[in-house]
Amino acid sequence: MSSNEEPTSSADAGEGADLARAFQALAKGERAAAVLEQQLNSMESKIEALLAEAEAREKAAQQSSGSGDQAGPNGSGTQDGQKQS
Repeated sequence: MSSNEEPTSSADAGEGADLARAFQALAKGERAAAVLEQQLNSMESKIEALLAEAEAREKAAQQSSGSGDQAGPNGSGTQDGQKQS
């Protein structure tokens, strides 16, 4: 009977080694995912800050162009850029 038990033991040992490697690979993948998530969160924060800054600048530009004589796109005071006569 011992000859029948040995293949099972070596098969179990092989499966155990495969399982251990699978868990190691899984742990490595989880660590990599955590690092990527941290980097994405950092990038998201930077993008949100840039967006808020751009929106604030746009609002300030709209407010400054809203006061005074409605400057056109080239700042000439007319919409089409031609001088008024």
